[in-house]
Amino acid sequence: MNTLLSAQSISYGITSGSLFEELSFTLTKGDRIALVGPNGCGKSTLLKLLNGEIPNFSGELSVAQQCQLGRVEQQLPFETIGLTLLEAVLAQIPIEFRKSEQWRAEVLLAELGFQQATWDIALSTLSGGQHARLLIARALILDPDTLLLDEPSNHLDLPSLLWLERFLKQWKGSFVLVSHDQRLLDQLCSSTWILRDKKLYYFQLPCGDARKALVEMDASNALRHSAQEKEIQRIEKSAERLALWGKNYDNESFSRKAKSMEKRVGHLKDAQTQLSDIEPWKLRLNGETMSADRLLCLETLDVYPEQNAKALFQVLAQQIKSGDRVAILGKNGSGKSSLIRLLWENYLSVQNGQDVDPNCKFHPLARVGYYDQSLHQLRSTDTLVDAIYGFCPNSQEHRKMALISAGFAYQRHHQLVSDLSGGERARLLFVGLSLANFHVLMLDEPTNHLDMDGKDELAQALHAFNGALLLVSHDRDLIQSVCNRFWYIDDVGLQEMYTLESVFEQMSQVTAAQDSIRDSESKSNRQNELDLPTLDTSNQEPMLERLIELESLLEDDLSRKVKHQKPSLQKQWQIEIQAIEIKLAIE
Repeated sequence: MNTLLSAQSISYGITSGSLFEELSFTLTKGDRIALVGPNGCGKSTLLKLLNGEIPNFSGELSVAQQCQLGRVEQQLPFETIGLTLLEAVLAQIPIEFRKSEQWRAEVLLAELGFQQATWDIALSTLSGGQHARLLIARALILDPDTLLLDEPSNHLDLPSLLWLERFLKQWKGSFVLVSHDQRLLDQLCSSTWILRDKKLYYFQLPCGDARKALVEMDASNALRHSAQEKEIQRIEKSAERLALWGKNYDNESFSRKAKSMEKRVGHLKDAQTQLSDIEPWKLRLNGETMSADRLLCLETLDVYPEQNAKALFQVLAQQIKSGDRVAILGKNGSGKSSLIRLLWENYLSVQNGQDVDPNCKFHPLARVGYYDQSLHQLRSTDTLVDAIYGFCPNSQEHRKMALISAGFAYQRHHQLVSDLSGGERARLLFVGLSLANFHVLMLDEPTNHLDMDGKDELAQALHAFNGALLLVSHDRDLIQSVCNRFWYIDDVGLQEMYTLESVFEQMSQVTAAQDSIRDSESKSNRQNELDLPTLDTSNQEPMLERLIELESLLEDDLSRKVKHQKPSLQKQWQIEIQAIEIKLAIE
């Protein structure tokens, strides 16, 4: 078992306090480790530290000489703004080697499904799936054997998520994967690191089983802590009684025993089992059924991404009634969020007495709640207690109690929304929704900013919600656990499918077909480059230069370690060398 890196007593802190303390662990060849923990616990920081990007830490970190690390960033760095796709990959290489290594970047992009026509497009035009593939390409260009992946599944649609899952299953090296997608982690990882309370807990179990084991450990620790606390209290009372007797009866023996027992109490407190400081977030969404044949009726409704734009698709005929829990599925850009936003805008128009689209009809008595993935329902200039005023205008005390129960301490209630992290803003919006009572709840990507515990709490709240639900999400576990209807949007339009498995199968087939087309085009392009029908044999100098270049590329690649060589490229170079030799009549 080859050790790739080892850490001994690693500690690191920021201005607001320490993120983790005295972490010790090893990473060995073949490890596929899930790194999980609550938002803000330091997962991304730990990956940067392992990659050598954070030098100022205490402890010892040793990386084996044969270990080449590559970190898949959570987002593109600022300095890549304005670059093209190909330039963003080459930016990882020292500038003096970029020209000679450009062929590697081009081959890598082709292998990851980027057609040659996209290599020169601006990064600002990339879709979520393309963005994820680019981040992986920027790591792979460094020829790593160990990947450090920082939430690569963030904001991916289901087809792109399925691609990521296939890619990592086929990856031959080791990796540490940070993600809040438990299904993805369970599919890919055999071991789990849980970062919590500034400590790292290691389990040789998949993520789901590891989290259960941690809960069981917490329960066992709570029982042990309770028993220890009882023993400490018993000894303290005995010490107090002996000290009092020693004083009252002037008995030095009692006094010495009391002091000895007090010292023992101190030792017991030092050795007492520590409990987690994390307070669980409890979410309750109040729903109400309505005795009506339908809450929402859609007929030939055109869905637009914005005003005056071309319609993305048309909803021919759909109805929602109490008890319906509809998942709206499809790739990024298909119009899922546009549909749910259009429904919300029509509902608001009805409430304000404005004209509405006659093809979108809510029940006149229906109360509708909406979660906007951009979180724009919360004004950045409001305080926390004022931001949720619209959900509960009557009682400020009620709003404050809800904030406290969601983990926002009283002293933070006058903090501005602009000062909150993405995860805290998401939690604040859910606090607002929990203060009202709805017949229909429409949620647009509600898990984007939630950690695993937050997702679990949301799933439980939706299970207990009594109204109708429309849910846009790429979280497969959440969809499977709470939804009973499935709307799938593809290039044809919106269709209802009767099982979630049929939707996944359809998406997988589409993604596989697209990958097959890309591979065929890429192979065709490379084959066209290898065919030499237009070589001018009257001028042998360019051919000789190309021959020398190919022989140099082949020699350099053969000198690499076997695991870093490119056999397919070697074969192509050998074919082209042979073709040129024939043209030049070289024996």
